[in-house]
Amino acid sequence: MADSEQLEAHLAAAAEAHGHLCAGQVLGVRLAMLGLQKLGIEDPRGKDRKRLVTFVEIDRCATDAVGLVTGCRLGKRALKFRDWGKMAATFVDLSTGKAVRIAAKESSKTLARQMHPEFEDKNRQQMLAYREMSDDDLFTTQYVKVDLRPEEFPGYKGERMVCEMCSEGINFQREIIRNGKILCKSCAGDAYYQLLPPP
Repeated sequence: MADSEQLEAHLAAAAEAHGHLCAGQVLGVRLAMLGLQKLGIEDPRGKDRKRLVTFVEIDRCATDAVGLVTGCRLGKRALKFRDWGKMAATFVDLSTGKAVRIAAKESSKTLARQMHPEFEDKNRQQMLAYREMSDDDLFTTQYVKVDLRPEEFPGYKGERMVCEMCSEGINFQREIIRNGKILCKSCAGDAYYQLLPPP
């Protein structure tokens, strides 16, 4: 189980940063604490801040907590989002290449109900139980290999391309070459939005 004093300090900071405390925040804090411990990273926001890249697999409350505990941020290119819909994260130590993927066990929800039947509200059950459960009851841990291309690293500086259709700039080798033309993903047909006529 996580160090309770450190856990409570992280939970207080997570609640302040996120705007509330919920079971997802508790999971995210515990998940990040375990990932750091497995990699031997003691000071992710200080002396070890350039050692860590974290991949999160869900866009929920837990992700905010993971970023807070690890110090990894999207804008620093140290937090990577993979939209898999899973309560999981992979922590990569850039100095050693060692990586660990930690996922919440689905069985932890049932265990939370068993641990705290005195509460009907599942969020309350889970918030308490997720503080108390052992790491083994709460998570699966897998050591993995993550191949990071140079453009995935924090601080990467690369040539900026310009889309030949929309003239917008493209960073980090995200351009697509089609029929000899440099295109952004949107112009190549992979847009997440539809253009509308001006109002």
